Amino acid sequence: MENLTLGAFLLVLFFSSHLLKANKLEICKPSGKVKGKKPPPDYCHEDTDDSICCIIGKYYSTYKCSPRVSATTKAVLNLNSFEKGGDGDSPSKCDKKYHSDDTPVVALSTGWYSGGRRCLNNITISANGRSVNAMVVDECDSAMGCDGAHDYLPPCDNNVLVASKAVWKALGVPLEDWGELDVAWKDV
Repeated sequence: MENLTLGAFLLVLFFSSHLLKANKLEICKPSGKVKGKKPPPDYCHEDTDDSICCIIGKYYSTYKCSPRVSATTKAVLNLNSFEKGGDGDSPSKCDKKYHSDDTPVVALSTGWYSGGRRCLNNITISANGRSVNAMVVDECDSAMGCDGAHDYLPPCDNNVLVASKAVWKALGVPLEDWGELDVAWKDV
């Protein structure tokens, strides 16, 4: 009987250590840092309070991962125009196209973007008692930033959905509150 109890204890200990390791793998820690660089003259209008460019010399955390996706993954929704001449200089990463502000589309943080595995798939975003399906068309790079290729912007946080105006409208967010909103999302 004593051997059975010791064997059962060792078995529980073995599985417990594996579960702890698995839980640690789900924690998304920074993968590095990037340092704010000096942009070209008159690029960021550093003398204004609304400049969102990296601060020269400041270090920003980077992430290759994002929190685990569940039925109600928490995220921060940001506003973006995916139209030609909009917030980004180039077409979206998934389909090399621009998208109307009237189309519900999103960009996901690097970990959730998952190397493009969610490209052109729909996700459901919920807030304010409403939900909307939006198509993933781009990545919000959380692994790089503060350079010319990223418009001297800081890396995205690892929990960001960047959405078109259509998503904000569908969620019933008043126009004056557009910009940043806590939401939940899931894969469709």
